[in-house]
Amino acid sequence: MTLIDPTLSPGRSGDDLIKEGTDASFMTDVIEASRHQPVIVDFWATWCGPCRTLGPALEKAVRAAKGAVKMVKIDVDANPAYAGQLRVQSIPTVYAFVNGQPVDGFQGAIPDSQIKAFIDKLTGGAGGSTETTQLLELGEESLGLNDFGGAAQAFAHVLSIEPENEKAIAGMARVYLANGDPEQALQTIAMAPQDSKEPTVQSVRAQLALAAKAPTGAFAELEAKVEADPTDHQARFDLAEAQSAAGDFKGAVDNLLAIIQADREWNDQAARKQLLVIFEAAGVSSDVSKDGRRRLSSILFS
Repeated sequence: MTLIDPTLSPGRSGDDLIKEGTDASFMTDVIEASRHQPVIVDFWATWCGPCRTLGPALEKAVRAAKGAVKMVKIDVDANPAYAGQLRVQSIPTVYAFVNGQPVDGFQGAIPDSQIKAFIDKLTGGAGGSTETTQLLELGEESLGLNDFGGAAQAFAHVLSIEPENEKAIAGMARVYLANGDPEQALQTIAMAPQDSKEPTVQSVRAQLALAAKAPTGAFAELEAKVEADPTDHQARFDLAEAQSAAGDFKGAVDNLLAIIQADREWNDQAARKQLLVIFEAAGVSSDVSKDGRRRLSSILFS
């Protein structure tokens, strides 16, 4: 199966959303256009260092809004008239126009998060954020149906809009895991920040950690050892690791809880520590985790 490379864009340039404006075209490009949808005006100049930082970030955010807002760039050196009328005293200066009037604005380069908040406020959160949510939901639904191709397309589309979207990064990694390609899953999840708090990112990393520690022994051999000697905690622990690496979280939880039931302190509480990793890999809100935590509490506090 060939999956979509999440680093590739489907080719949406967004050029119709961003224009190089002039004083002569200001009435058409900004005033009239803003009667149909919000227009952001970026007053800049070629010699302005912060402008070179803000401009591309604004363009990226405008494209991500998927048509909910447009952007016009005005070089103040070549087009001083409207900059003067709007009393632009330093650059970059950004104004937002709605219904022919300036309604909001800011000066200087600001972080991406503030740019997104500025656009969300202007558009009421319409555009890219809504589409992203729908695509993420589609990806999750496709994964649940084992439609890995459909899931990959949905998550890759999100990444073409928001390359740093951690839910989509984790989604693509989960597709690779489900498709039996842990190496590609590892490369994909590395796109997320190392200190990410996103639950799906943490879940994928926990799954990969479990897979990396899986014993080489065959299931049948480990099961035979446990059946022959139910008190062989190491064999049962190895079986639980093999089960969790294969995605059988319920089976792994059952075996680890059996160890804890028999000897809570075995091997420096290795079974309890492994349980916590499995809960994270399965997802804290999953049925496996909820049931496992309930049963663990029952054992510990009985």
